[in-house]
Amino acid sequence: MTGGETQRGATARDSIELGSGRPAAEAPGHAGEAAPEQMVEELVGRPMAGAMRAVFVAAAVVVTLLVLNQLLNLQLFTGVVFIENRYLYILAVLLFPLVFLVLPANPKDAAGPPPWYDWALAAFAAALFGWFAYHATRILSEGWEYNAPTMAKVLAGVLWLLVMEGLRRTSGWPMTIVVAVVSLYPVVAEQIPNPLKGSSQSLPDTLAFHFASAESAFGIPMRAFAEIVVGFIVFGVALNFTGGGRFFNDLAFALVGRFRGGAAQVGIISSALQGSISGSVISNVVSSGVVTIPAMKRTGFTAAYAGAVEAVASTGAVLMPPVMGSTAFVMASFLGRSYGEIALAATVPALLFYLALVVQIDGYSALRGITGMRPFELPRLGAVIREGWFYLPVFALLVFLMVYLQDEATAPFYATALLIAINQALPSHRMSWAKLADCAASVARGLAELVAILLAIGTIIGALSMTGLAGTLANDLVYLAGGAPLVLLVMGALTSFVFGMGMTVTACYIFLAIVLAPPLVKAGLDPLAVHLFIMYWGMVSFITPPVALATFAAAPIAGVSAMRIGVQSVKLGFAIYVVPFCFVLNPALILKGSAAEVALALVLAFPGIIIVGAAMQGYVGGLGPVPKNPLGWAVRACLILGGFLLAAPMPRLTGFSIAANIGLALVLIAAGLVLTWLHNNTTRRKPA
Repeated sequence: MTGGETQRGATARDSIELGSGRPAAEAPGHAGEAAPEQMVEELVGRPMAGAMRAVFVAAAVVVTLLVLNQLLNLQLFTGVVFIENRYLYILAVLLFPLVFLVLPANPKDAAGPPPWYDWALAAFAAALFGWFAYHATRILSEGWEYNAPTMAKVLAGVLWLLVMEGLRRTSGWPMTIVVAVVSLYPVVAEQIPNPLKGSSQSLPDTLAFHFASAESAFGIPMRAFAEIVVGFIVFGVALNFTGGGRFFNDLAFALVGRFRGGAAQVGIISSALQGSISGSVISNVVSSGVVTIPAMKRTGFTAAYAGAVEAVASTGAVLMPPVMGSTAFVMASFLGRSYGEIALAATVPALLFYLALVVQIDGYSALRGITGMRPFELPRLGAVIREGWFYLPVFALLVFLMVYLQDEATAPFYATALLIAINQALPSHRMSWAKLADCAASVARGLAELVAILLAIGTIIGALSMTGLAGTLANDLVYLAGGAPLVLLVMGALTSFVFGMGMTVTACYIFLAIVLAPPLVKAGLDPLAVHLFIMYWGMVSFITPPVALATFAAAPIAGVSAMRIGVQSVKLGFAIYVVPFCFVLNPALILKGSAAEVALALVLAFPGIIIVGAAMQGYVGGLGPVPKNPLGWAVRACLILGGFLLAAPMPRLTGFSIAANIGLALVLIAAGLVLTWLHNNTTRRKPA
């Protein structure tokens, strides 16, 4: 894989877990596998050493102090807290230039240290952003976004080129071309036919707007990054360096390793735990997969199925609270709601996703006689807790601060401080100064790549804002869909999937939150449900061929082609396609509505998803396999349709009342279950 998530195989979100980890040989039942951090290093660019490593460490320390200074009003720098635009410019000065050092212009040149021209590009980028930081007050007072001096327009043009090059190095040519074209849309907006026609601006004015306005490169994405995301990237890296990945894997092995298909169930739990904190798909596949995929293969799962389990579980982890990756924080900024509200709303859909995965794996194991892992292969739960007990108060503190106190900005910093303090107090876990420096360097790397992406994606928002297109496009899309919410949802799902192929989840979400969310909300759908719907469908491309980045990450570990893993992933991950339609058509599943509505939705949704999962796998727990004949396809159709209607019995879906939909669902499910029972009962009675 080369170039961005599509071409390079890992993005900023995927590099926040870089670093220490532990060799897979330390995990239960493994020997001789590559260390997770080594595999991730191969995906993301140059190794950090020498002067480059020193620069990254220094950047991480200064950025952390700068963010804490802003959040806590510490007045560490010249006795002041910076105005917002100067603060954001300084973050860009410290982080964006690092992209040119860690990611080479040509991925084939990633072996050695940065050449002189990459150092020059880094210095030049720092100087340009520094110039804007110096003039931050003038930018606000003189309204540079619409009336910038000539020098600012020239420097903005150069910065635009550097930002696009930074995006190319982090995300590849496809995404760069899309962003570059859209960011320059204001220049030709009046020549574009309706419904995309807008108010044109000159090229110099457009470029100046992108870097002087609070609605473009330094708009919502960068503000969310500066206020919230930095802390969670710091926490994710610290968690990995203190051995959090190994703890999650061991805990999962101890909890479910002995059950039917236990090795795969371990993959689900460990991936969910790791990915929910790190917010990374690719790194999660690599760091967890080197442990779980060989274990699955050893216990009887095919290589393609084992890879698919890890790919799907790691993809779904980004949708799992409490952290959900950087996208959720951007969503909170878009909606003007607390992150705790976003995480709470996302809880039930995430549980439905993983429940469907568990049901399918159990059915697969039952059909093939795959048992749990042998006791001597598994760690003891008590020993795992004694070894990693200090993670429990850390997570408790994190959740308490985020959900109860709604202090998502400083919560990860407090949690990181507690984690490092306990870790360093324990001789068996203590990190050396060299390892602490590696941790800091990895923090800077993750922050730098994410800044490069967010600065570029912000220009899309700026282009739509500058031309006034964002407001009119919503009305046009509603008109094209005839005002039908379901048609708009299908359009939104397909659009999200297509954009997800060439963009990171965060980038895809930001673009569609501007273009697609308003018409969906205008059609009468719940705003929070709409934004979660877009986020879910932005994740679909990670497991859906032909892109399927998570399957490409799993393929070398599983020893089978990514396409074969992708085919299995689509089937295993059906819930990621279905669940968004359930909660956007029935907002009670994201806890919106009266207590009675929410209770009814929960009572119906979980059995509904279990039924659909059983039908997808072809095995109904307690009844046996679904017939493998034409009757079997009818049984599966009844169970799938009935399960979906049970999970989302909305009148706008069928035109019937809720009671009628539930009744129809129960009839279809009963028919499928009875036919399955009759088939298996008849088969058992036949003489051998």
